[in-house]
Amino acid sequence: MKYQELIRQMTLEEKCGMLSGRDIWSTHPVDRLGIPAIFLSDGPTGVRKQLGTGDHLGLNASMPATCLPTAATMANSWNPELVERMGCLVGQEAASQGVNVLLGPGLNIKRSPLCGRNFEYFSEDPYLSGKMAAAMVRGIQSNGISACPKHFAVNSQELRRMASDSVLDERTLREIYLTGFEIAVKEGKPKTIMSSYNMVNGTYANENAHLLRDILVDEWGYDGAVVTDWGGSNDHVEGVRTGSHLEMPGTGGDSARELVQAVKDGRISEEIVDQRVDELLQLVFATKDGSTGKKDFTVEQHHEMVHQAALETVVLLKNQDNILPLKPDTKVALVGDFAKTPRYQGAGSSLVNPTKLDTALEKIKEMPWRFAGYAQGYQRSDRPNEHLKQQAEDLAKQADVVLLYLGLPEIFETEGLDRSHMRLPRNQIELLNALAKVNPNVVVVLSAGSPVEMPWVDECKALVHGYLGGQAGAGAALEVISGRVNPSGKLAESYPMECSQNPSAAYYPGKERTCEYREGLYVGYRYYDTAQVPVRFPFGFGLSYTTFSYSDLQVSREQVRFTLTNIGSVDGAEIAQLYVGLPDAKTFRPVKELKGFAKVFLKAGESKTVTIALDDKAFRYFNVQTNSWQTESGTYRLMVGASVTDIRLTGSLEIAGDSAACPYDPEKLSHYYSGRVENVGDNEFELLLGRPIPAPGWDHTGLLGMNDAICQMYYAKSGLARFVRRILTYMKDRSIAKGEPDLNILFVYNMPFRGIAKMMGGRVTMEMSRGLLTIVNGHFCRGVKEVWRGFLNARKAQKKQKK
Repeated sequence: MKYQELIRQMTLEEKCGMLSGRDIWSTHPVDRLGIPAIFLSDGPTGVRKQLGTGDHLGLNASMPATCLPTAATMANSWNPELVERMGCLVGQEAASQGVNVLLGPGLNIKRSPLCGRNFEYFSEDPYLSGKMAAAMVRGIQSNGISACPKHFAVNSQELRRMASDSVLDERTLREIYLTGFEIAVKEGKPKTIMSSYNMVNGTYANENAHLLRDILVDEWGYDGAVVTDWGGSNDHVEGVRTGSHLEMPGTGGDSARELVQAVKDGRISEEIVDQRVDELLQLVFATKDGSTGKKDFTVEQHHEMVHQAALETVVLLKNQDNILPLKPDTKVALVGDFAKTPRYQGAGSSLVNPTKLDTALEKIKEMPWRFAGYAQGYQRSDRPNEHLKQQAEDLAKQADVVLLYLGLPEIFETEGLDRSHMRLPRNQIELLNALAKVNPNVVVVLSAGSPVEMPWVDECKALVHGYLGGQAGAGAALEVISGRVNPSGKLAESYPMECSQNPSAAYYPGKERTCEYREGLYVGYRYYDTAQVPVRFPFGFGLSYTTFSYSDLQVSREQVRFTLTNIGSVDGAEIAQLYVGLPDAKTFRPVKELKGFAKVFLKAGESKTVTIALDDKAFRYFNVQTNSWQTESGTYRLMVGASVTDIRLTGSLEIAGDSAACPYDPEKLSHYYSGRVENVGDNEFELLLGRPIPAPGWDHTGLLGMNDAICQMYYAKSGLARFVRRILTYMKDRSIAKGEPDLNILFVYNMPFRGIAKMMGGRVTMEMSRGLLTIVNGHFCRGVKEVWRGFLNARKAQKKQKK
């Protein structure tokens, strides 16, 4: 151990105290030994260090900070160097605010477009996600602080995220849901990683030895600390035993006392506690000098940096008749509530208080057009308003071109709440249809952090997708529309025709106890491409104002090389993508999988030789029989193209792989061999799992347990509990209907009973929570006595602890 001598001087209480937070955001110091506290802060899209009372949902005010484009937006740049610069920026601001650990980036796989937190994640593809996350980690940590990739792992839905069990086979776990984390850990070398709320195959992530020890430490060589998601500690003692170092937020000493007693009772050895403290001290001392509080940058400098980043993330999805870029002196009408009040970030723990905020209504004054005026057009709440629509129609008649700003309202994309559909609000679509009748030149500028259905796309001449572009995103979109900047963003996720076409549609979200990942490997384009399901816009797609040609492909085991030429008349950047496939594979696999990419800038008429390396992940698959990564022998196809469906060059490469037998029977796993996984039956899924499928539902006849969610009280034995649940349901539904979701209510509604103790800062202990559960289960008097006894025990212990 690195700090063995220091740990030898610590009391058992001090050691156990370090492994649980002091409050919402900081750790326990040991002043007498010179061990400082460290401060953790939310930060996927900017620093969210709160000014007053802390919370983990983005409810209370935070210090001003630069708001970056969200991870979903940055992924559209396909530019790790750009992402690393953004990581450096946010890390610099975090250090200047005294933050030691910045909680991000998020890199959960976008299994379904309905996940309410998809705006915070990079992609549906693990390779792209991992490369972006590793770059962000390097940038953040260049400032002497720690990044914290999250949420490890298989956290793909917000619904009951603290009480759900993600059920999936080992190969899908390794190839889809862990590969991004593997790349981030090995290439980014984060000092901290955050475990997720959910269970993975029956065991909570924060105490899952397979995740935290077998894979993270033993296979990947991770030597940093593991921190829980806020309130995500289930069994603190088991978490410490398995490899978790820091439970957050603090529980007022309750968890520390639990761990001390476990050592005294022999349930966990003091040697294991010492090991976790030593590993946590490495984080503490590695970051203590990084959070200097010095500020050597200006608001304007960082605003310009995120503006340049946003320029690379704008995706041009449609450009009929080459209406874009708009010519100078074009008479332009600006329509849509988003033009005045932009959607530029998501909601929840990533919510940033921006230092500045550009709007289209302000930035259009800097464009070389004649401005016809602005009309709101619609209400954000999706209520019909004929007056607003008529004003917009009247304005559209006076303009050459209408820039119509559409998008998903805040209610549609927020932590704690998944979407129920992929549609834009109806009043926005009605406005588009009305404007198209009076002006044929409608350019839609879209703001959304995740895919939407677009049956309306034929009603507009052009479609510019800015995603959630951060505080400078509005100006970036206009610069692309004007032609000052040639668009170079490409989609990091697929856009299906409709939600029902998503491969997880029949299984998402998990309805009660479990969430079954029956689609297996076939997430996003891996499904659409293999099953030949047409999409609106494919993975990797994005238009440019110029044209690129591909030629002269050369392939080897180490790399592919080809020539890329800008054959158009405008300077621009192309994102060339390398996909690998194995026709007639014995082991089922998608037709194409992304294994490399390069973003290349070319002047008009210029050519460059492009080389994309093939790494250790290019040909591997995870063999569930040998429990190891292996390579199947065969003739692989190496495909280079402008998107997953626009392959320009194809080469072949003979690979001599491993001699292991195929672990699957094609006849018994026919859906997985065909890729048509939208309706996999129980028998086939059970064969893929290699074990019985866990019971998916709750036992409505039994008693509720500490890991059951508060929303389950509708079948509680106590009438009082059922009444409380009805009140919470009413409050939740009313806030959603108003378009203003109450994140506190959402969090509480889906929180397990143990979460009451984990999130109350010691005001409620685990003993008191168990008493509350006794009341819920129909024993009011006994439960009240247990709560009171727990309260007295906690007060006595706290007094002793202060002494």
